Amino acid sequence: MSISEKYAAIRDAAMKKIEKLKQQTLVLVGTATCGRAAGAIEVLNVFREEAGKRQLDVVVEEVGCMGHCYAEPLVVIAKPGFPTLCYGPVDEGMAQRLVVDFLVNDDPCYEFAMAALEPNDEFPTFEDFPRGVIEKKIILADCGFIDPDDIDHYIAKDGYAALSKVLEMEPRAVIEEIKDAKLRGRGGAGFPTGIKWERCYEAKGSPKYVICNADEGDPGAFMDRAILESNPHQLIEGLIIAAYAVQASLGYIYVRAEYPLAVARLRDALEQARQKGLLGKNMLGSDFSFDIIIFQGSGAFVCGEETALIVSVEGSPGVPNHRPPYPATSGLHGKPTVINNVKTLSYVPHIMRKGAEWFKGIGTENSPGTAVFALAGKVVGTGLVEVPMGTTIRELVYDVGSGTKEEKAFKAVQIGGPSGGCLPESSLDLPIDFDSLQKAGAMMGSGGLVVLDEDDCMVEIARFFLDFTQKESCGKCTFCRLGTKQMLEILTEITKGKGNPEDIDLLLDLAEDIKMGSLCSLGKTAPNPVITTIRYFRDEYEAHINEGRCPGLMCKELISYMIIPEKCSKLCDVCIGSCPTEAIYTRPDMLKAIHQDKCYKCNSCLVACPPQYKAVIRVSPPLEVEQEEGGKEDEQ
Repeated sequence: MSISEKYAAIRDAAMKKIEKLKQQTLVLVGTATCGRAAGAIEVLNVFREEAGKRQLDVVVEEVGCMGHCYAEPLVVIAKPGFPTLCYGPVDEGMAQRLVVDFLVNDDPCYEFAMAALEPNDEFPTFEDFPRGVIEKKIILADCGFIDPDDIDHYIAKDGYAALSKVLEMEPRAVIEEIKDAKLRGRGGAGFPTGIKWERCYEAKGSPKYVICNADEGDPGAFMDRAILESNPHQLIEGLIIAAYAVQASLGYIYVRAEYPLAVARLRDALEQARQKGLLGKNMLGSDFSFDIIIFQGSGAFVCGEETALIVSVEGSPGVPNHRPPYPATSGLHGKPTVINNVKTLSYVPHIMRKGAEWFKGIGTENSPGTAVFALAGKVVGTGLVEVPMGTTIRELVYDVGSGTKEEKAFKAVQIGGPSGGCLPESSLDLPIDFDSLQKAGAMMGSGGLVVLDEDDCMVEIARFFLDFTQKESCGKCTFCRLGTKQMLEILTEITKGKGNPEDIDLLLDLAEDIKMGSLCSLGKTAPNPVITTIRYFRDEYEAHINEGRCPGLMCKELISYMIIPEKCSKLCDVCIGSCPTEAIYTRPDMLKAIHQDKCYKCNSCLVACPPQYKAVIRVSPPLEVEQEEGGKEDEQ
């Protein structure tokens, strides 16, 4: 049989299996890491146990992350005769009720449903909401809807069809298709993928290698993890196609050891692909042989950089090297090596199956396709989103993310990971693509996007992210090792109200030196949060330095907590019970007050104060309260 005939036989068998499955009632429980953290395993067990007790003809399966992490645990129920419905968040009690009311008594419990998954006359779909209108899912399309532990689910969705097609093409033709699609690397730099493949293909030396960079070290980023946990075969197929294009014989998936579920599902997926003849020696009966090894990294952020990752795979500490030579010509063991991000490789099967013109029809001219973001911070709809390149920040925050929490005023977004930039409200209508973000002082990065509101201090935000990158510096470059440390010390002093007016310009000078003098992108981009916060929020730096005041009421040493007597209730003692340092006392008039010298500024009293009173507030500059004899404070 030919390659295409062998694949057709595999796909037909998978389709028969899935079609038979669809005739039964299906319960899909999202058990990616986000779902598990919210209690998905307990919900899964309830469905299985209750359905088993009642001997229901129901299949209960684990799936990955649908992207709506704010509503985990998520459950999808597909029952013949009813629209397929998504419920969330589902707890154990709701799971028991869905079994009895829906699975047994045919009551879909619409009051608990989030949306239907296909058009119907009974309930709105996700596409009927602003998020569904804006999102354009390609690599997240099947996440949360297929079983990542069963290769047939992926094959029934045309999985490995692109590989079957590619194995009958010339490697050069595959590279040209990726070049024509203008696919840019989604790991952060946005380098054209096809050009990288072409350089490796043309480079002398063998064997050649391909590596998937799944070392997702950005705080708040979880896009790669979710893809690995939800649809690992999509990545595997993309990596195999990359290997065929450059004629590599061995591949690596460099994944964080802190992702145990992703590692486990990857291992199972690789073994299933080998059993189907889709990976290994003479795959699908072709002349091409290729295999993949999982390499677990130890959590060093700098190993996300290509050359540091290669050194780590070779068994040495992950430290970046000078470029050139670039990995495409001299990488792993000195041989030509292609390194691509999880998302980059996941696009490849779709492009090879649907064509470059299809891909270029999405997004912008210079940044075609979609962007995947981990939407986090002070936003209602946290989770994974995939939108066309060119979507504005406003659309992402307000239409997709449903705006800020508690109707707080939007202040900024920190975009591009810890080395990204902070963009203000005036940038809300900025289109999200590689070039636009770079002009604004930020970068696409790997896809982390943190929403900040009126309660955030931009000086402290800059200090927080610089603290992370400074600690993650490998120490090889003097400017990165010592420069970021000096910047961090200056920022720390400013957040304590001990800064000097000349510190702002000094920070900018240091930032420029660090960018120019660092070897890898960690150092070159580490100052970005500082540069952009000074550029857009210089007034907050000046308030800290000149007035000893934190406008965001966030810096501990520049704020105090106080209780407004007019709002305090004599009958309420909640704040007293919440205080871990016994700083709150009862005045002679039975109202409450705070010993400023005992207050740890932990925020417990503000959280505990009943919303009908809102008597506890933060103020800046900090209060200067005279002490009475015996240690009691004067009445406020």
